[in-house]
Amino acid sequence: MSDSTNYFETNKATWNKKVAIHAQSDMYDMEAFKAGKSSLMPYELKALGDVKGKSLLHLQCHFGQDTLSWSRMGAKCTAVDLSDEGIKLAKQLNEELGLDAEFVCCNVLDTSKHISETFDIVFTSYGTIGWLPDLKPWAQMIAERLKPGGVFYIVEFHPILWMFDYNEDKPEMKYHYSQDEVIYDEYEGTYADQSSKMESKEYGWNHGLGDVVNTLIEAGLQIDYLNEYDESPYNVFPDLVKSENGMYKMKDQLFPMIFEIKASKV
Repeated sequence: MSDSTNYFETNKATWNKKVAIHAQSDMYDMEAFKAGKSSLMPYELKALGDVKGKSLLHLQCHFGQDTLSWSRMGAKCTAVDLSDEGIKLAKQLNEELGLDAEFVCCNVLDTSKHISETFDIVFTSYGTIGWLPDLKPWAQMIAERLKPGGVFYIVEFHPILWMFDYNEDKPEMKYHYSQDEVIYDEYEGTYADQSSKMESKEYGWNHGLGDVVNTLIEAGLQIDYLNEYDESPYNVFPDLVKSENGMYKMKDQLFPMIFEIKASKV
């Protein structure tokens, strides 16, 4: 078994355990979601606009709330995730809500082995690329799955945030901004439920903005824009303060918290 395979198997086991805990958490607010509340945030809604009648591929979908939110807006959605427990719950939700999304369990880097059609939109968001050792095959797969004229959109936590270790009381800058070496983390709890006794074992990688942008360009995509923002839609980092607009900021804001990139297949 290669190192990468071992890393992915460990991450898959952790994400399989996270599914049940996240599905019951306040953060994912399952009852409100089932009652019609969208799980999508203002950034992606503004960037992608009216998706009615468009085909959309959602990468690393967890248990499908965002996928199904796009589906409710009229998109024809297909989604992939590494976790079979996540995909199982996504399929149950799709059926329960009477939607027509399709869900595939696979490593995101293997998407083209499982899905052959091309899409108007490829979408991924919040905490996805850090699970990938190399962005080149990821970007290549995105280019393969986009129709000519199609759009890729990512909104993601800023790479500066991943330079810190958050397991102690005070975050400590510990990792390189764009680190080739794998980062192993073991801790109790999960971002959606800090009080959970679940043990997380995770392998991740840090990718700087240059890496993200350049791999997309090398794959043949045209970058429409790159934006950075001093706020997060999720309260998943220590000591954040909720703003009037519902976003979360740091008490001492010295760097951006999220970035977004929109790219096109010419």
